[in-house]
Amino acid sequence: MKKYFSIINLFFVVTFLFATIGCKNTTTKNNNKKNEADTIMEEVSINQKELDKYISCDLKADLSHLSENQREMLPLLFEIAEIMDDLHWQLACGEKQDLLGSIEDDATKKLFIINYGPWNRLDGLSSFVEGVNEKPKGAYFYPTDMTKEEFEKFADKTKSELYTVIKRDEEGKLISIPYHEEFKEELQAAADLLLQASELADDAGFKKYLKLRAKAFMSGDYFESDMAWMDMKDNDIEFVVGPIENYEDALFGYKAAFEGFILIKDKTWSDRLAKYSALLPKLQTILPVDDKYKKETPGANSDLGAYDAIFYAGDCNAGSKTIAINLPNDEKVQLAKGSRRLQLKNSMRAKFDNILLPISNVLIAEDQRKHVTFDAFFSNTMFHEVAHGLGIKQTITGKGSCRKSLTDLYSTLEEGKADVLGLWLITNITEMGEFETELMDNYVTFITSIFRSIRFGTSSSHAKANLIRYNFFMQEGAMVRNENGTYTVDFDKVKSASDKLANIIITIQGDGDYDAAVELKAKYHIITPDLENDLQRLDDANIPVDVTWNQGLDVCGL
Repeated sequence: MKKYFSIINLFFVVTFLFATIGCKNTTTKNNNKKNEADTIMEEVSINQKELDKYISCDLKADLSHLSENQREMLPLLFEIAEIMDDLHWQLACGEKQDLLGSIEDDATKKLFIINYGPWNRLDGLSSFVEGVNEKPKGAYFYPTDMTKEEFEKFADKTKSELYTVIKRDEEGKLISIPYHEEFKEELQAAADLLLQASELADDAGFKKYLKLRAKAFMSGDYFESDMAWMDMKDNDIEFVVGPIENYEDALFGYKAAFEGFILIKDKTWSDRLAKYSALLPKLQTILPVDDKYKKETPGANSDLGAYDAIFYAGDCNAGSKTIAINLPNDEKVQLAKGSRRLQLKNSMRAKFDNILLPISNVLIAEDQRKHVTFDAFFSNTMFHEVAHGLGIKQTITGKGSCRKSLTDLYSTLEEGKADVLGLWLITNITEMGEFETELMDNYVTFITSIFRSIRFGTSSSHAKANLIRYNFFMQEGAMVRNENGTYTVDFDKVKSASDKLANIIITIQGDGDYDAAVELKAKYHIITPDLENDLQRLDDANIPVDVTWNQGLDVCGL
């Protein structure tokens, strides 16, 4: 009986233990599911906040003056630009569809599209998709497992060229493949469409450019088409297309990313700007730097023009949006013919109204807010692009081009140079009687725009350049932070600080001194507690960081 009772007791004990264990496992699973759900909801909430940093604006222009041929051409250009968009996805993100397919909520999907991948361009390229690691510095221009040391040992003379992608062969060794071979199918389709568009071009220069650009897509040699692009003066439609800027390659800054701009020329504004290009050779001779750094002569064929954008594709559409263009990047073309500066008037207006003015109402001293004007914003941006053509392109120390010698830091320094030299240009041509402006408008608008650009995040060369300038200007007393958290601009000290920083940057470029560039960045590329607090105040005021475009043929009314 005792034995039977013991067996019964044992049965109940075991049953109880199993039941208890079962309950604990169920509770643990439920808790895990709850924690996982909470994590997902938190991630969605954070991504919605990041999405809210953008404001959506329609991208359109007056097309009423275009001819029938030009209106028929535009859909072809849109189609070509969309091919560029797809190519940029491939090099910036890799497997787009696989990653996008794993995302369930709308906010994260929209953020993914804006950033051309799961890395937040306004937050140092941090990943905002669960399970995705940090973005490779070289994006997908190089194998993601390639080290700098391996690349340096790679004996191939084309490895550093703009228009090659680095991959591995079947044995795992590095190989360099030209874009026109790697993306043959896509570029052939784009070339065919370019030739179709050329038949509809009313302007002879535009027709020539489109044909030569088609040829460049298939050969990988863009020199002739860049030269032809420099000669265009009278075309109503502008099409900037192909592998162009180097910002996406954060490993070396060697590789060009694909993009496409479709623009409509504003002839009235362009005529106003035309005379300033002729001043460049003279201005080069009076730069605030030693004579040995200004011996190069800017091309006399430089062109300034104002445009309204109707389509952004690829690199220029990723994250923060470009508001002005200075091209071509080929130093040989720049020395032969200068460069063209295209000011995107409607894009600037969207950023000024929705971002810059609200920033000034928070961070600029009340008595100086009247100096933040659209005309000053426009001219500051315009002369920033002009300033890219000044200074030095080839080092004086035998290290080759400034771009190659400064590698990953070149873009930051070049943008910083253009910023301060742009202000220097405005000051000098105004004092020469060649430009009419209230300089204080330009100075205060310039300082206000520093905060606008810093918010683009540490992955942006423009943001890095502005952060360096913020700290340099604070050090020089060009801008003073008041007790109430606003900033007052000192006219004379802005002028002297701009000259001083321009001298430092051009000297580093001319010497090809990478160590000095690292030192400059280490000293001034710092977010101070005050600045961090001020940027947070802009977020708290719900001021957008940048714009996204509602764009396409339907938005344009085509």
